[in-house]
Amino acid sequence: MKAVGLYRYLPIDHAESLVDVDMAQPEATGHDLLVKVEAVSVNPVDTKVRAPKDTVEKAPRVLGWDAAGTVVAVGPDVNLFKVGDPVFYAGSITRPGANSEFHLVDERIAGRKPASLDFTHAAALPLTAITAWEALFDRLGVSPQGANEGQSVLIFGGAGGVGSIGIQLAKQLAKLKVIATASRPESAKWAKDLGADHIVDHFGDVPAQLKELGMGQVDYVLIFNDTDKNFPVAADVIKPQGGICSIVENSKPVPVELLKSKSAAFHWEFMFTRSMFATPDMIEQHKLLTEVARLFDAGVLRTTVGQDLGKINAANLRRAHQILEEGRAIGKLVLTGF
Repeated sequence: MKAVGLYRYLPIDHAESLVDVDMAQPEATGHDLLVKVEAVSVNPVDTKVRAPKDTVEKAPRVLGWDAAGTVVAVGPDVNLFKVGDPVFYAGSITRPGANSEFHLVDERIAGRKPASLDFTHAAALPLTAITAWEALFDRLGVSPQGANEGQSVLIFGGAGGVGSIGIQLAKQLAKLKVIATASRPESAKWAKDLGADHIVDHFGDVPAQLKELGMGQVDYVLIFNDTDKNFPVAADVIKPQGGICSIVENSKPVPVELLKSKSAAFHWEFMFTRSMFATPDMIEQHKLLTEVARLFDAGVLRTTVGQDLGKINAANLRRAHQILEEGRAIGKLVLTGF
């Protein structure tokens, strides 16, 4: 089968940072679905895994943790899906990625593709939807039924992939007042169009901008980019007994002592936790994606595709990685077909 992988971990402008390869087609066992991949999207996790280091792989390592496709075979323990079902999922970081013609995924972390979306638009959703949902509803404990209506959330990185769906979940389901950060006119417009009530520039004085909006402090903060830079700001603007959740690795210690006087909470969100540790509640991600599909089919949520980069091949994936590394992406970057 065709795939895109790497042998060496190289800068993205190197021609061999991602290469087209041929690999054996995998076989479904246990709870596995064998999926014919129709479309994929690219996330910052792809660039982080590919980041330069000295390791050399003997066999090509395949990246890609967002896909949509059709089930072509199932393992003996599968009971949620059957051959022919269209699915979407983010997969597991501990297994080969989805930048291949055929891919294995555990049924408990996959969902049936929204009927109203084609494979391209469905592939943009799983990783970011799971991340934003778990951050807002599981980690911070916000009600997806609107019980916290009128409270406020500040979202750092409003126009990114996770921010694009996070704004919608916070506005449409939780009924929160949403303040999103964006630094360019086009990213600010994108975030506003998705439902953000206010935009602040994360390169400016965020506390001062919030005061100008008449809300010096917020109930919740979601850090979807640069924890090192944004955590002190989050600690400054969070209300007493509020909550902060970040999805981005820190390079220096997080100064959680800034939260003590406010009795504020800090959470990490990593959407691969359930699959990585095979937690007893792995199936919650299947349920989550099922609900996300329902919300899209009902017209409650809208697409987060920002750019379609064409076929799934090494050249186009290198381009996607470069856009992400340069911080130029608005919404999700998708690729369709081999």
